Formats: sequence, C-alpha cells, structure tokens
Amino acid sequence: MSLRLSTVILPVRRWHEGGRDQWLRAEQLGFHTAYTYDHLSWRSFRDGPWFGALPTLTAAATATERLRLGTLVTSPNFRHPVTLAKELISLDDISGGRVTLGIGAGGNGFDATALGQEPWSPRERADRFAEFVPLLDTLLTEGAVSHEGTFYSAEEARNIPGCVQRPRLPFAVAATGPRGLRLAARHGQGWVTTGDPKLFEDGTPEQSLEAIRGQLARLDKACAEIGRDSASIEKILLTGFTPEANAVLSSVDAFVDFAGRHLELGFTELVIHAPIPDSDFAVDEAVFEKIATEAAAQLDS
Repeated sequence: MSLRLSTVILPVRRWHEGGRDQWLRAEQLGFHTAYTYDHLSWRSFRDGPWFGALPTLTAAATATERLRLGTLVTSPNFRHPVTLAKELISLDDISGGRVTLGIGAGGNGFDATALGQEPWSPRERADRFAEFVPLLDTLLTEGAVSHEGTFYSAEEARNIPGCVQRPRLPFAVAATGPRGLRLAARHGQGWVTTGDPKLFEDGTPEQSLEAIRGQLARLDKACAEIGRDSASIEKILLTGFTPEANAVLSSVDAFVDFAGRHLELGFTELVIHAPIPDSDFAVDEAVFEKIATEAAAQLDS
C-alpha cells in the first residue's frame, strides 16, 4: 500500500521569520498535506508565540501551489459553525481547492476556558460535536441555511458561492468513541486518530497497535451500520502520541518500521511533526527531510 506522508507545522514562527519558509519547504519535500493545529494556545507553547490557524493557512495557500493544507484539528471549543463555514469557503477559494478540515470534539486544554466559560464535560463535548458537524456540513453545501439547535443556530446564513471542492471541502473527523465514530462514518472523507492516549506514557508499541486495531474495527462497524464501505474513508494517523513518541523520527529505518506496521492495519496517511528546537518535537532536521524524501519509496519496494 502506498504511503501518503504529511506533516504538521505548528504556528509558532512569525511568518517573515521562518514561518513562510516552513510551508514552502513542506511543498518542496513532497508532503501530501501540511496541517497546523487550531488552538488559541497549546501545552508547553502557551507562553511563547502561537498564531491563528486559519490566517496561517491562508498565507500558506498564497505561498504554495500544490501542497494540500488543513487543520488538525478544529473543534467547537471556540468555533461556531456559521462563522467557521464562511472562513473555510474563503480559504478553499484562495487555495484553489486544497483544503482539508480536520475536526474533533475538543478537550480540556486552554481553549476550553479561554472564552470565560467552564470546561464542558465529556458528554457535553460529544453533544456539541454531534450538532456542530452536521450543521457545518449543511452550511458548506447549501447556499442559505436556517437551523435552531440546542447549542448552535443559524438564521438565513448565506454561503455563496460555496466551496471550490464539491460538494464541499473534505472532513477528516478525529474520533475514537462511538458517537464520534458515527459522525466520521456519516460525514467524514477521512478519519483521524493519535492512538490510545492511555498508552502514551506506559504502554508498549504492541499494545498501541492492538488498541488502534480496535479503533479501526469500531469505525468499520459504524460504517456498516449506515451501509458505507469503510474503505472509502481515508485513515490518518497523527504520529508522536503513541508509546514510540517522536523516536519514530530518529532515523529513516525507525520510521519505515513504524509506518509499515501501521500501513498493514489499513492507514492511508501518516502525519509527522515538523521539527521545533527545544521542544518535544526537537528532531534532527536532516533526518526529518530524509524521511520525507526516502521513506515512501522504501515502503513501496
């Protein structure tokens, strides 16, 4: 199976001080897609530079020509479907139809309280996500939308001319629970996982593979329940959060071994973090570039 290799570029550099160069280099290295995180701030980067995802992707769209662009992931934590749809349609237009929306239910990080609200419970996150995704789908495919929901409403929201990509830009739904997997089955052109977070610190690679195999089986079941072939959904693994962490980027051989085991499970796209010095993503730039340019050929041989 051929590997689609993509990257995540965290929005921590000023555009004219290395930020633009990263996106150009991602295109030059032949990555399938370059994603960025859609947070207001994130983990250990909270007290340093962190720029907005959609403006960053808009700038990247004007700087590149072929590279697909996307979020990993947007969530309801600080987004509303009506305003998000308008921005996504604009971004899809500017990029010439090169945008994928990674979308998830959100979490308890800094985004959860930045607007002054109490963090939502897991159940409320799931409830909001279940309303957010279908409404966003409708907003991106119909010219005028009215909706009265529990959490989100729209009143004659206009989205003309719609997306360049038809019927809309693709969704890559991040989910592992039953309700999220049902959303991925119904609305996703792709499905995203980072593995099982419970195994990140104390689990083994073998346990991680087994857990991910279970996630894939549950996705298959969710698809079967609505009569969809799960093979029609791209399977995307965001690396760096399995027990191997970023050791998978220590050498080309290490990455090829890791990638091969996950391709056998059915993944179609693996995403690796672009290096950031003095962080959890501090890997050798030369090795990173070698993986980008050589790993796929080794896996296909």
